[in-house]
Amino acid sequence: MALMLTDEQTQLRDSVRDFLSEQSPVAALRQLRDSADASGFSRPLWARFAEMGYCGMLVPEAHGGLGLGHVEAGVVMEQIGRQLCASPLLASGIVASTALKLAGSAAQQAAWLPRLAAAQAIATLAVDERAKHRPQALATSARAEGSGWVLDGAKTLVLDGHVADLFIVAAALPSGATGLFLLPAGTRGLAVERTVMVDAHNAARLQLQAVQLGADALLGKPEAGAATLDATLAAGRCAAAAELLGLADEVFARTLDYIKQRRQFGKLIGEFQGLQHRAAVLYADLEISRAALLQAQQALDADVHTAAASTKAAVAVAKARAGRTATTAVQEGVQMHGGMGMTDAFDIGFFMKRARVLQELWGDSHFHADAFATHQGY
Repeated sequence: MALMLTDEQTQLRDSVRDFLSEQSPVAALRQLRDSADASGFSRPLWARFAEMGYCGMLVPEAHGGLGLGHVEAGVVMEQIGRQLCASPLLASGIVASTALKLAGSAAQQAAWLPRLAAAQAIATLAVDERAKHRPQALATSARAEGSGWVLDGAKTLVLDGHVADLFIVAAALPSGATGLFLLPAGTRGLAVERTVMVDAHNAARLQLQAVQLGADALLGKPEAGAATLDATLAAGRCAAAAELLGLADEVFARTLDYIKQRRQFGKLIGEFQGLQHRAAVLYADLEISRAALLQAQQALDADVHTAAASTKAAVAVAKARAGRTATTAVQEGVQMHGGMGMTDAFDIGFFMKRARVLQELWGDSHFHADAFATHQGY
């Protein structure tokens, strides 16, 4: 397939860009941070997301969604990255919706997917348990008891967990398999602690102590839990890579605009060849990462059930490249803006902090470079 957007996808990109630049500029994130907002995102804006169809991008039409693919979801996430928009879309509209769509029973899908698409509920994945992403090393356990399940353990970096109505919890089964469990907020034995991250977005820590769930809490079959988790994480990683690319694009545009206006030694600093070379290298890096991301998104859309090895490899390349490109973009942006680039009064620092969090989320560039090397047989 051609590594370029269709006319319809381009129109979607332009529509989302106009909407978010008006409704949720970077200044809105600063206001959320400074006001210590209880939700950490705008509830009215989240309702508008549902009206625009963003919350149901990946939800099948039968459940009230648009039934679109990961390319379209990535188009929205890129524009979210450009504006640093704080919303539960990544956690709920993409990751949780993917898990339910892939492995949910008819009853589970009917109970949750329409509510997620309408922004009447928020769901999130709880998988990480340590500082670095290690989804195969689960200490959280699930054991059968009576006709149901009992979960014990702890989770960290649960996106938007403080406002979630549903947690999709990854736990190790006695057989050694991975199980995914639907855990409603407020369940006895579940404790949720909000954590405001360095980028002014939100996550949570979970403590699960003898949490009792019914037999219908298991998402899919136990033997397919690991595959479902892999496919769900692939969707999340691709979306995070799209947000990183949008973020990097915006920083690049702001930096170019600045060096075309800032004068030093009687000349525009954009006339200095050293800065021109650095800008050219970053532009090329952005375009390569854009192609890698679109290839991964198209692979996910073609691989609709579980992520095949080649699809996971493409996603690994996209996430690794997007993370490195965004890191380069924000570092160059801060340096070319000079001393004021380091101040809180200037927006570039917000982009740098968001890039750092997204880089770590569901595996950093080193994690995915290693995953790709393993896929290639190294």
